[in-house]
Amino acid sequence: MNSKVSAYISKLKQWKEETEKLRKIILTSGLSEELKWGKPCYSFSNTNLLVIQGFKEYFALLFFKGVLLKDPHHILTKTGENTRVGRQVRFANVTEITKLAPILKAYIQEAIEAEKAGLKVSRLTGESVKADLPYPEEFQKKLAKMPALKKSFAALTPGRQKAYLMYFTAAKQSTTREARIEKCLQKILSGKGLLD
Repeated sequence: MNSKVSAYISKLKQWKEETEKLRKIILTSGLSEELKWGKPCYSFSNTNLLVIQGFKEYFALLFFKGVLLKDPHHILTKTGENTRVGRQVRFANVTEITKLAPILKAYIQEAIEAEKAGLKVSRLTGESVKADLPYPEEFQKKLAKMPALKKSFAALTPGRQKAYLMYFTAAKQSTTREARIEKCLQKILSGKGLLD
């Protein structure tokens, strides 16, 4: 047990009992425990496998590479609409955690075995990013006018491309999309991601 995690749990006002219960289940697997991103995080061979997350309306155990798990009990959910890899098991109370304890232990063991086997989540290709997210018309026009921009955007990692496309397409008005594109031009040309 990590003392920083213990201190974190002692200060919780919401989800304290759930965090303690889940922690006990996880620690039976032999994973290393640390406090990362302000949350209890569990790793195997220096690779993050799990994190305990408390939200306003639910409590969750996140599997960083949850997409690799078989999920025969159908308890894993995507963390968001655009999530590709991570999966959560969500709970409303400690009783649900207790009920699922044997299944959770099995899923945790499967995550450990996947890591031991060196299983990797395949990286997105630029083509799959294009298939998933439309290029807004304003961005298509800018790419057509600026070959250097097109080349720089194509050289970005698929995740960086996706972040930009999500940011651009989230704007409802054309003028806002254009402003966002203009604002990001130099970063794209410099080979940087939206959040770099």
